[in-house]
This record gives sequence, structure tokens and C-alpha cells, in this order.
Amino acid sequence: MANIPAAPVLLLSMPQMVDPNFSRTVVLLCEYTEEGAFGFIVNRPMDEPASTFVKTDSSIKINPKVRLWIGGPAQQESTWVLMSESQDPNDEPKEIVPGVLLSVSEELTLQLLQSPPSSKARVLVGCAGWGQGQLDQELAASGWLMLKVDPELIFGVPPEKMWEVAILRLGKNPLSFQMSPGVH
Repeated sequence: MANIPAAPVLLLSMPQMVDPNFSRTVVLLCEYTEEGAFGFIVNRPMDEPASTFVKTDSSIKINPKVRLWIGGPAQQESTWVLMSESQDPNDEPKEIVPGVLLSVSEELTLQLLQSPPSSKARVLVGCAGWGQGQLDQELAASGWLMLKVDPELIFGVPPEKMWEVAILRLGKNPLSFQMSPGVH
């Protein structure tokens, strides 16, 4: 654990990341302990509308423009809400950093699925997880770059540009990375 600052931090996958789940991803690392690490991919909306994946009773009308976001390959049966500000006065979300909140509220999830899409809140399916020592190994293999969590990057930059913008914020040119043996 000496290689990484305390979570929360953004992890930016390096080009040699061969796991397609993490290719060109920006991951919000929420927790990092001796037992492992936990976070969410924040730049990968699904192509199809949420209504393609979510089945509810007929009284709930999912907005056809709302997309779910891939939070990661683990716990695909679970959803979380990532938002810039609290969306529900009855919900007490966990503050990851000021301007980045996380909720597990089913009511809030259903509310967001029925509302017009918002750049300030998204429903994530699945999460990213690492077992004990796994993230340390990936960092030692130069699989990730780290960046301070910036709510404006997460909620204000289009997802298809987020990885490149984040790399540029580190003062690096994404085209200049050398390809080397992969990690993951």
C-alpha cells in the first residue's frame, strides 16, 4: 500500500491495460485497505437505453433517453448512484469528496431512471474491485496513473473524452505512451 495515496483518488488506465473492462477508463477509487480496493468506472455509459436492461412493473415508466453506466465488472447485480449533489432529501449519500456523492438508495435509482438524463447524477451497474495486494501489483506494473478526484472532470467532461482529458491534466500526451507488456 505504499505506492498509492489514501483513497479517494482517480485511477487512469494505461494503454497497456489489456483487460477490456478497464481499457481507457477513469476509475473513482473509493476505498483502499489492506483487504483490497473498491471503486467505480466513471466514463463508460451503456449504448442501449436503461429500459433495455431494467424490468419494472408497468406503473414505472423508464425514460427512453436514460442510460445506465458500467461501474465495473464486479457485482453486476448491484446498482449505485453517483452524483454531484444530493438528489433526494430522504437519502443520506456517502460523500466521497466534496461534490462527489454515492448512494445505494433504490428509490433514488428508480427516480433517476424515470427522469430526464442528468449530467450531475448517474446510475452505475457493477463496481471495480481488487483483492488483497492486487492493486499494488497493478500499480507496480505501471498499469495506472493517479489523479486527484475532480467533480468537474467526472460530471462536466463528456465520458468519451474523460480519459484523454484526465491524462492531459497530468501533463502527459496520451499518444506518447509506450506500449509494453500488459497488466490485469
